[in-house]
Amino acid sequence: MGRYLTIFATFARACLVRDMTFRANFLLECITSLGWMSMNLAFYVLVFQFTPEIGKGTGWTREPFFAFVATGLIINSIVQALFMPSAEELTEMVRTGGLDAVLVQPLDAQFLLSMHRVDFSSFANGLVGCGLLGWALSRMEHAPSMAAWLLYPLVILCGVAILYSLVIMLAAATILLGRNQSLYDFWFYLTNFPRFTPGRGADHSGRCARS
Repeated sequence: MGRYLTIFATFARACLVRDMTFRANFLLECITSLGWMSMNLAFYVLVFQFTPEIGKGTGWTREPFFAFVATGLIINSIVQALFMPSAEELTEMVRTGGLDAVLVQPLDAQFLLSMHRVDFSSFANGLVGCGLLGWALSRMEHAPSMAAWLLYPLVILCGVAILYSLVIMLAAATILLGRNQSLYDFWFYLTNFPRFTPGRGADHSGRCARS
């Protein structure tokens, strides 16, 4: 385990040096990512200007909802920073034969394929998510219990594990399809749909739409 941590630290350091070599590009990527996230948050802020909660009687008031959104931002930023850059390169590696060189290395192939690149600009959304989570928790009427505080890191780890498995599944399709760039379009839907919380109002709206 220590060997893999050392290797990952070497990968991360090399990626950080590369990003700092092109600081302007790094800053632009951070600003672009924060811009998209700000537009999403602005939409939710606008919604809560006209209603105290999403779905009557669901309990999704402003502060709990933003805590939920912040959790999604944290999980998504970890996955996009640690796993997505490497998975996106798998298509080119299969096409050019670079995958063969990885498979003969004396290391776990999945580790090398999924964690050899780190996108530090993606952590910007995670930092904003942490700030948003702190703001939401400080304004809640009832503070989370001690059990909730203890289980929250486990929720983050489980969310990262689920999204990581989806990334690997999409990346593995490259071996059969040759190119899977269009499959990554599903990533947008997989990471955006869960942000719409279910509630009792969802059934009502669904019945109205069908009628």
